[in-house]
Amino acid sequence: MPSPRTVAVTVGTACIVVGLILFLTMWSPLLLAGFFLCVFGAVILVYVFCQVIKSDQLTVPGHFLLHPRTGTRYTPHQAMAIQRRLDRIRRAAEEEQPQVSTVCPPPALPQHPSQQSLPCTPPPWEMEPPPSYETVMKGSQGPGQSL
Repeated sequence: MPSPRTVAVTVGTACIVVGLILFLTMWSPLLLAGFFLCVFGAVILVYVFCQVIKSDQLTVPGHFLLHPRTGTRYTPHQAMAIQRRLDRIRRAAEEEQPQVSTVCPPPALPQHPSQQSLPCTPPPWEMEPPPSYETVMKGSQGPGQSL
């Protein structure tokens, strides 16, 4: 017994062929019927094609972003190669970053809220300090204004 997909492909193809024959050889009433029969056959074929694409989903190990959103999937070999390459890039990027230590020793005992220590020291400030209040005020006043 043929599968439903095979029957649908056969019916869709037959509709297109009969519709084209009617469209190309007959006059006005059958011309319109032939056109709609061709469109119906094309819709059936597109529907079957979409069903085949949806049902052939492979499970590939790796991150979900390694699966393209077009409905296709990478082969397991391609997914593993991409995963290894991403891991290598990630390790290289981690090695290039400067090592900033903001390590806090974990608290030994639970402390009372009033005795809690300050949080970890932030990384060193890398920008120049802001101008003083006097400098800002002198720069914002016009030539005729004074303090």
